[in-house]
Amino acid sequence: MEQLSAMLRQPWPWYVAGPLIGLTVPLLLIIGNKTFGISSSLRHVCAACMPARIPFFNYNWKQEKWNLVFALGILLGGFIAMEFLRDSTAVTVHPHLVKELAGYGIQDYSSLVPNDLFTWSQLLTPRGLIMMVGGGFLVGFGTRYAGGCTSGHAIMGLSSLQWPSLVATCCFMIGGFIMANLILPVILSL
Repeated sequence: MEQLSAMLRQPWPWYVAGPLIGLTVPLLLIIGNKTFGISSSLRHVCAACMPARIPFFNYNWKQEKWNLVFALGILLGGFIAMEFLRDSTAVTVHPHLVKELAGYGIQDYSSLVPNDLFTWSQLLTPRGLIMMVGGGFLVGFGTRYAGGCTSGHAIMGLSSLQWPSLVATCCFMIGGFIMANLILPVILSL
């Protein structure tokens, strides 16, 4: 039992986690011809909770209850992992990245995310506002503009050979490379 607990506390390698995620696609298709994607869950929540007659939210959201249960399971799984499966050792970061981030004043790796960036006190700094509020807005806008999120396009769309998903996934990757290599260093230097 202790070995199982130790195994669950460690990050799983890509060759285990990737196929498990990939197997959700045929499973959802076999179970009920459902498509995988997370961004639509927010639309369903808004449609269920908003009494206004906004055309985008005016549809029968009850047909998509399974998607809300799936998203709730993701939140519950994250809570269980953080409360009961937390590994107390510091996150291992590659020495080259540690050196680069030290130049931006980021040195605390005692959590899953650098505490020098992701704390309530950091949220109210210009860097924090740009990263959290600006980043959140851009992710939401991009998801709506692309007609889905990275999980929907890259996992479900590519596996079902959809051309728009290939274009969207390529754009996501290009945007990620530009952000990580050109824009993020500017934001971190604030």
